[in-house]
Amino acid sequence: MSREANTQRRLGRIMWILAWGLALALLTWYFQQKLVQDHNPNQQVQRLDAQTIVLKQNRQGHYLVSGELNEEPVVFLLDTGASQVAIPQAMAARLHLVAGQPLQLHTAAGAVTGYRTRVKSLSLGPFTLYDLEAVIMPADSSEILLGMNALRQFELIQRGDQMTIRR
Repeated sequence: MSREANTQRRLGRIMWILAWGLALALLTWYFQQKLVQDHNPNQQVQRLDAQTIVLKQNRQGHYLVSGELNEEPVVFLLDTGASQVAIPQAMAARLHLVAGQPLQLHTAAGAVTGYRTRVKSLSLGPFTLYDLEAVIMPADSSEILLGMNALRQFELIQRGDQMTIRR
């Protein structure tokens, strides 16, 4: 076999390896985006009008929605069983929230110690709430629980796998 044929063969193998690597990278990216979309189908809030938004449930039956807390991007988990907005400790540190008075909290996981804090602004789609009480929770979650002290300011209507929120 000639030297030129060996070089072409080696180049062909390298091209196949690069093509398979590119295909694998594209598939990985696609499925990662699909997982993110399945976890939070409300990354872009669907507005019906200036005072109404519609959220879709994720595969676990929860309502997650992208929003802002103190003008920083966050993900909210709507929780009608929570009395207040609850922020995981790591996220509270990232948002520079001041931990105030400690308090005993009763959660599904048992009693824990949390800390009172205040949120300057909370934005959900076209809605912004100001000066809300919140608690800092010892949790590893990446979502902020949107409790009833925020949700009671809206009309919530659940039908099927959608929730309509109206101000």
